[in-house]
Amino acid sequence: MLQDPLTLRSGVVLPNRVALAAMTNGQSQADGLLGDDELNWLESRAIGGYGLIATCAAYVARDGKAWDGELGVDRDECLPGLTRLATVIRKHGSVGMVQLFHGGVRATQRLSGEPVWSASMWQEDTKDFETPRVATEADILRTIESFAAAAERCEKAGFQGVELHGAHGYLITQFLSPVTNTRTDDWGGDNAGRARFAREIMRAVKKRTSTKFSVGIRLSLEHGGHAKGLDLDESLQVASWLAEDGADFIHASLWRAENMTRKRPTEHPIPLVRAALPKDVALIVAGNIWTYEDAQLAMERGADVVALARPAIPNPEWPKLAKPGFKPNTLPKTPAELAAVGISPTFLGYLRSFKNVVAE
Repeated sequence: MLQDPLTLRSGVVLPNRVALAAMTNGQSQADGLLGDDELNWLESRAIGGYGLIATCAAYVARDGKAWDGELGVDRDECLPGLTRLATVIRKHGSVGMVQLFHGGVRATQRLSGEPVWSASMWQEDTKDFETPRVATEADILRTIESFAAAAERCEKAGFQGVELHGAHGYLITQFLSPVTNTRTDDWGGDNAGRARFAREIMRAVKKRTSTKFSVGIRLSLEHGGHAKGLDLDESLQVASWLAEDGADFIHASLWRAENMTRKRPTEHPIPLVRAALPKDVALIVAGNIWTYEDAQLAMERGADVVALARPAIPNPEWPKLAKPGFKPNTLPKTPAELAAVGISPTFLGYLRSFKNVVAE
C-alpha cells in the first residue's frame, strides 16, 4: 500500500505514498538563493525513495522572511537555483514541490528591514517578540500576488507543485485564528471572513499555474503551540472550502498522528478530515510516524500519503526499507552519525536547538 502510486487531481503521479515533509534547516544563502547543502539534503532523500519531496519553507516576499538561511522564491534571481533543485529531484523519480511561506508576525525586521505585520495587532510576553502592525488592504492583496507569482516561478523552474504553509502559526494561520485575527472587515470576523485570505491565495495560485501543476496546503487543525485558537470544526470547514477552491491535497499537520482530537477525545482527526474532502482530494498526514505500522494505521484511517520529518533525518531510505517489523533508526544520533546520513554542519547546528535529536 505504501508503495502504490497516487495520481493527484492535477494528474501528477506520486510514485509512492511516502513524502519528505518540509523542514527548516537554514541551508540556503543569506540572500535566499539555493545553497548546495540544501540541494544535497533534498537530493539524498529523493535517492532514498521518498515519492514526494517538499522543500523547506520558502519565503514569497522579503517581509515574510523568518530565519537565517531561508530559501527564497520571491524574485526571478532565484530561478537558476530553483531549476537546478527541481531537475535533481525529478532525475531520481521523485515529485518536487516547494512549500510557499510568509511568516507574518513570525518574520523578523532583522532580516527584512521592515516592521512585521499580521492580521491584527497583539502582544506576546516571549523573547524577541516583535509587535505586529495591522495589515492594510494593500498588504493583503500584495501578499496574495506574491504567493501567486512565487508559484508561477516554481512551475517555470520545473517543480510539479507547491504546498501553501497554512500551519504552525505563520501568516495564513494568523488570519485563520480568532485569537490573532480580530479584524471586523471582510478579512476577519466569522470563520468565512478569517478563511478568506487562505482561499484567495489558493484561487490566485491555481489561476496563475497550469492545470497540470499541483497546489495543496498544510493546515493545523486545533489550538496548540503557535497555532493559537484554532477550532477543529472550523478547520474542517476551511479544508472543505479550500478543496472547492481547487486544492489538490490537504496536508494535516498533527504533531502526533496517533492522538485523538482535543475537542472530541473519542474521535480521531484523520477520518474527520477525510470525510470533509472530496474523494479526489488527497490527504497527507504528518505527525510522529516512525514505523511501517504507524504509516499503515494512518492510511487505514484515511490518509493517502504519510509525510515524514524528524523520522527522515536518520532514515534516508525509509521508503525503500519500510515493511512489517521494520526497525527504523531513532534519535538522538551523534554528529558523526548524522553527517553520515546527509546532515550538513548548518543543519546540525539547527537540530541542536531541539531536545533528543543530537547526542553530544
